[in-house]
Amino acid sequence: MFSPTIGLVLSGGGVRGVAHLGLLQVLEEIGIEPVAISGTSAGALVGSLRAAGHSIGTILDFFKTTSIFKMGLFSARKPGFIDTDKFIPVLGELLPEDFSGLQKKLYVTATDMVRGRQRTFSHGPLIRPVLASAAFPVVFTPVEIEGQLYTDGGALNNFPVEPLTGECELVIGSNVHPFEDMQPADIKNTMKVMERLFHLSIHHHSVQKYHMCKVVVAPKELAGFGVFDRSHFDEIFEIGYKAALEKREELEALK
Repeated sequence: MFSPTIGLVLSGGGVRGVAHLGLLQVLEEIGIEPVAISGTSAGALVGSLRAAGHSIGTILDFFKTTSIFKMGLFSARKPGFIDTDKFIPVLGELLPEDFSGLQKKLYVTATDMVRGRQRTFSHGPLIRPVLASAAFPVVFTPVEIEGQLYTDGGALNNFPVEPLTGECELVIGSNVHPFEDMQPADIKNTMKVMERLFHLSIHHHSVQKYHMCKVVVAPKELAGFGVFDRSHFDEIFEIGYKAALEKREELEALK
């Protein structure tokens, strides 16, 4: 029986990226194994670890145990509070040095700060592109790759489905950067206006590409969790899992 090739696109969203694991759990249960993954930011972390062959439990443990805000990680004389380069040994224990060492095709997007454009990495050294893709601006320092500085891929493309369109016959999307209405009273200062516009831009560009996917899982409940909220990993996983279960019939129809 013919089985179409299936790709998976994983958005950014900080710790809410753990919800991607809920979808992966459902896919595993129904016997769907994507042949290629495209991810940015948290999606790049989840995607690279999955493409390296790690179990869902191992990836969840990685998120739970990898501390971000501790003294030894703060940067000195670099633009950003946390030195992203200090996570190279951490990922080095879990990922191969090169894209060629992965078990699946992987596309990782990052933002070239110097030339102001998106770059998609799919071959060559792996760890620096993954870290660059996940380097949330201001919080994490940009990552130098081939003489250029790269930062969070979600800044320009938080739902990088494009690399999969010529690679896979069907695409499943997972968007963990939710958007919901606000009350006028909640937009009460300049920072709130800037933050709102930032989220509006990301949401608009992501939703515009939903038609490129056969199934999209985008749980709105994730809006209740902050980008760096590290106290609800299990709850976030369950939200992703339940949202994927609601799409189970659509997902099974892809087989």
